[in-house]
Amino acid sequence: MFRHLNLLTVVLCFALVVLGAYVRLSNAGLGCPDWPGCYGHLTVPVSAPARAAADVRYPLRPVEAPKAWKEMIHRYLAGIVGLLVLTMAGLAARDWRRRGPHLLPFVVLGVILVQIVFGAWTVTLQVVPLVVTTHLLLGMTTLALLWWMWLRQRAPRPDSAGMPGGVRLFAALALAVLCVQIFLGGWTSTNYAALACPDFPSCQGSYLPEASLAKAFTLWHPLGVNYEGGVLSSAVRATIHMVHRYGALLTSLVFGGLGLQLLLWGRRPLWRGLGVALLATLALQVVIGISIVEWQFPLWLADAHNGGAALLLLTAVAVNHFVWTARSHA
Repeated sequence: MFRHLNLLTVVLCFALVVLGAYVRLSNAGLGCPDWPGCYGHLTVPVSAPARAAADVRYPLRPVEAPKAWKEMIHRYLAGIVGLLVLTMAGLAARDWRRRGPHLLPFVVLGVILVQIVFGAWTVTLQVVPLVVTTHLLLGMTTLALLWWMWLRQRAPRPDSAGMPGGVRLFAALALAVLCVQIFLGGWTSTNYAALACPDFPSCQGSYLPEASLAKAFTLWHPLGVNYEGGVLSSAVRATIHMVHRYGALLTSLVFGGLGLQLLLWGRRPLWRGLGVALLATLALQVVIGISIVEWQFPLWLADAHNGGAALLLLTAVAVNHFVWTARSHA
């Protein structure tokens, strides 16, 4: 039962990450100006009296039902994921003496509790870039931990025979590089810098940043400002976008090297299969990233880019799980 709940939660958490990106990219992050309800209701106010009362209460942000429903569906799904994790923590506590994952469910639950705080701040602080980016990173962390927990229960420890040499450190490096790249992607999105470079591979005909990195990566901004739509200059946004592209190049080189190492030097089907999975998810993400620019940033493709990052993360976690838990055959 625990394993089935774990797998269900992984699937729903992946959907939550993709849905959260869709809410963000469709400018619905402030579809409900309060938290945890929506204009003081548990659902979106749809009746004429309820809408009129909401508009009076929030005159600067009248009800836009499509945006509000996107935000509330995201919150409902987040609540379901939280309840499932709480259930798994309860099962782990009940069966503490049995063999199985006991600590991880509580770690995931702790991450979700912090995630709830940042979710509330996202609305109340009016989408401050650092808060929204941290909210994304916590969501990805939750997904990675849930996936790792399922792998620890389900997947047998492989034999290290045939495992390429030095692959453990290479896999850890790839995961670290990907985490930085996910931050850069979130920072690009939350500062509305995705549209700053309408051409590829250059940015507005240049390959050099247009503004200083200090301006582009000033993490904390003043409170009380509505950051929806972004407040940075076009030059600063272009710099953020270009750093994200260079990060994507580094990530591609590291993941490509790791995938080829597993594919070409792994003498067991498991290692070759992991290499194929790495190269396939990397290729998918690269194609999506380039297509976003070439097709002028369609919403569905931009959201798929976030899903591709989540797939890369799941693949990297799986690779690290198998290479670090492999048993010595000696």
